[in-house]
Amino acid sequence: MMIGKISSISLYITVLLVSPAALHGQETIVDSSDVVSVDSLALSARVSERADSLMRVADSLRKEYDFANALAVCREALELPVDSLERIGIEDSRLLCENGANMLDFVYRPSVVARKKVSLNDFFLYYPLEDKSWHPVPDVLDGSSGHPFSRAVYAGKGDREIYFSARDEGGSRNLMCTVFNDSLWTAPSLLNEHLTSSGDEIYPMLSPDGKSLYFSSSGLYGMGGYDIYVSSWDEESGDWGVPVNLGFPYSSPYDDFLFVNTDDGRYTVFASNRDCTADSVNVYVLEYDNMPISGAVEDMAELRRIMSLEPAAKDSVAPAEDDGIPENVDTRRYMAKMEEVRSLKDSLYIYGQSLDKERVRFAMSDDVEERAVLTAEILRREEAIPVMQDSLDRATALLQQIEMEFLFSGVVIDPEKVYAASEAAYDEDVEYSFVRMNIGDTLDMAFEEPADEFDYSFMILPEGRFAKDNTIPAGVVYQIQIFSVARPASVAQLRGLSPVFVSDSSSGKYTYSVGVFRTYNDVLSNLNKVRRAGFKSAYIVAYIDGKSVSVATARAMEKKK
Repeated sequence: MMIGKISSISLYITVLLVSPAALHGQETIVDSSDVVSVDSLALSARVSERADSLMRVADSLRKEYDFANALAVCREALELPVDSLERIGIEDSRLLCENGANMLDFVYRPSVVARKKVSLNDFFLYYPLEDKSWHPVPDVLDGSSGHPFSRAVYAGKGDREIYFSARDEGGSRNLMCTVFNDSLWTAPSLLNEHLTSSGDEIYPMLSPDGKSLYFSSSGLYGMGGYDIYVSSWDEESGDWGVPVNLGFPYSSPYDDFLFVNTDDGRYTVFASNRDCTADSVNVYVLEYDNMPISGAVEDMAELRRIMSLEPAAKDSVAPAEDDGIPENVDTRRYMAKMEEVRSLKDSLYIYGQSLDKERVRFAMSDDVEERAVLTAEILRREEAIPVMQDSLDRATALLQQIEMEFLFSGVVIDPEKVYAASEAAYDEDVEYSFVRMNIGDTLDMAFEEPADEFDYSFMILPEGRFAKDNTIPAGVVYQIQIFSVARPASVAQLRGLSPVFVSDSSSGKYTYSVGVFRTYNDVLSNLNKVRRAGFKSAYIVAYIDGKSVSVATARAMEKKK
């Protein structure tokens, strides 16, 4: 008798059907359905383990910027018979890899001035911002704590507008704003739907001209971790526009955050945990470029070199043979400390020049409001000088201590010769010294009572909202109908949509629609957003003075008006 080919799964089941008792001649009944169930679970576990293994490989390749191979691994994982939850995770990883691959066409090559690895606990204090401008997050702004990166709020003296990150009821962090109005702060409010995602948004920072808002997000279009984005102020709409990912090298598959362009227009500073331990981050200082030009990068080695953001190497000049300076560890330490002192002196000098310019502007201004602003700015800058002077004094004291050690050991060092020996390696234009600022006190803030008003503008939020009043406003109104059900819907079923209106139909069903749109173009531009939120069958409905009409009728009326 010919025996056909038997699959490994069938063979495994057949063997299990023969129990140990049967092998010894004992009569035993085995439920084949139980065996199949056990074998299916084992097979499912092996498939899940294989998928996990592939995703670890894909994640590792993505963090090495090898997006093409990471994508191939994700596609291989998607061919496995995984469950729906695992498939969602694989799809998310595939999307990150695709985003990274797409952004390879727009890579910027900055000039790196300096880099410093510091503790995650206080990295923001090493930014060249005014002293005591960072504050512990007060409970009135954000009662939650324990976020790995968002650890302080920025508020300079005299600032009448504070942007910050706070956690909502669903656990996500959103960008918020509060404005000082006479003696009270306005109730904190979300910025807008463009700057809100299912992930976290942290460290919002305004540009010096107030026209750009930089922040980091783990939920917007990116390549993994926190990416850095910029949103521009739209004068016409009076709101922040759709954020744009800054791309390589500011964003990476790691966590990148706290992007700042300095007031003096010299530097761009941001932080990242690439190439860092869990408790540290790198603070990068780049030369500011107001017209950055990006280009495609195909070579992975070149991309990794760019992403490492190594500071530009200085050309060193060997000391002359007859300069009398011994070459050893102690003299190198002395030369390094002397260079630090010189750098701090130059930083203090440049800062003083900037302050003098502000004083000149004050003296030449006749405008009362401008003089008030300049007064506040001058006071802020003057308060930073003692901090910089203290750093210089401490570095100078250490330099003098090293000189005394040389003196006691019988070594004579001429400071002028040491200075001359290292002068060629010193570039005043790019020299930079990190100064650790002091953290300010916890903000004491009193808020206005929030107005009991409902925002009827269309939004997709972390948690959906029902309209406070289901009355359709007068005039031409469009809505997007999302579903009809026999029982009242829950907030969870809204999938973040707001405002959602409900109406009872004659058939006893509850019909739900979202938004109050005054033009057809407006409702049409938001239709796909609703469909992508999970309502694939959503469609447009129309009303005139609260009465249901066809969309064509509403459009005709709209054109007449």
